[in-house]
This record gives sequence, structure tokens and C-alpha cells, in this order.
Amino acid sequence: MDLIRIILSILIPPLGVFLQVGLGLQFWLNILLTLLGYVPGLVHAIWIIARR
Repeated sequence: MDLIRIILSILIPPLGVFLQVGLGLQFWLNILLTLLGYVPGLVHAIWIIARR
């Protein structure tokens, strides 16, 4: 299941975080990072998925 989340995170970083943690602080932080730049949002999403 983590592989699917990582693939979705590459396409849409907030989606991968949402599937991992739901509508929490990490999700909103990832949306902000993605809006500031795709790469920071992607790195954050991969980090959240790999950490749990």
C-alpha cells in the first residue's frame, strides 16, 4: 500500500499525505508546501509516508 501512496504522492503530493494521515496538520502543511513549490511538497509527502 505504501508503494501506491508514493506513486500518488509523485503525481499529487497532498493526496498521498491525505491517504496516510487524513485531514490533519500534516495535510494542510503539505498543501502549503506544494503551493510554494512542487518539490518541497513532494519531499514532505514522501517523508510522511516513509516515516509511518
